[in-house]
Amino acid sequence: MKSFLPIVTIAYLLGSIPFGYLLVRIFRKQDIRATGSGNIGATNVARSGAKGLGIATLLLDCLKAVVAVLLAKHFATPAMAADLPAAAGVATILGHVFPVWLGFKGGKGVASALGVFLALCWPAALGALGAFLLVAVATRYISLASVVGAAALPVFVFLFDATRTPLFVASVLFIPLLVVLKHGSNLSRLRAGTETKFGSKKVTA
Repeated sequence: MKSFLPIVTIAYLLGSIPFGYLLVRIFRKQDIRATGSGNIGATNVARSGAKGLGIATLLLDCLKAVVAVLLAKHFATPAMAADLPAAAGVATILGHVFPVWLGFKGGKGVASALGVFLALCWPAALGALGAFLLVAVATRYISLASVVGAAALPVFVFLFDATRTPLFVASVLFIPLLVVLKHGSNLSRLRAGTETKFGSKKVTA
C-alpha cells in the first residue's frame, strides 16, 4: 500500500482544487459560498448568474479527475493496474468533497465522478451521463438527475468492465454512494416538493 501513497496523495490534492470557488473569486470578485446554495459546484456557479463560469467549473472539475486517474494508470505496475487508478479515483472525489483548502467543505462530486469514470471505464461514464441527461431534461431537477446518474454508474461499470478485484469493486461502489449521500438534503426537498428546478430563480441550499 505504501506504493499507492504518492499517487493517491497527488490525486487528493488535484481533486481538492476548488475550481468553482477560484473562478468566481477571480472573475467576479465574489465568494461563491455566500451565493445561492453556497455550494462550490458548477450548478450553483451557473445559478449565480455566471453560466460561462458554471460550464468552465463543470469541465475543470471533470478534467482534474481524468488527469488524476490517467496519472495513476501511467505509474501503475501490472500488479496494481486496476487498483491504483481506482484508489486515485476515490482520492480525487474525497479531495473534491472535502478539500483541504476550504476547511474540508467542498462540492458534491458529480462532475469529478464523471471524470473518474471517463478515465476508468468511459462506456460506463457515457451510459451514466445519458441517464443524467434524460432525467435532467424530463424533470429539470439537476439533483435528481445527479443521483440517478450516480446510481447508474456501478451498473454500467460491471456491465462493461470485467475487473473484480476487491479494491476496484469497492471504489466503483463507494464513489456513487458518496455522491448520493451528498445529495441527502436535495432528496429530502424532492420528497417534500420544495426542490428547485434548474432555471428557477429560487435557490435552496
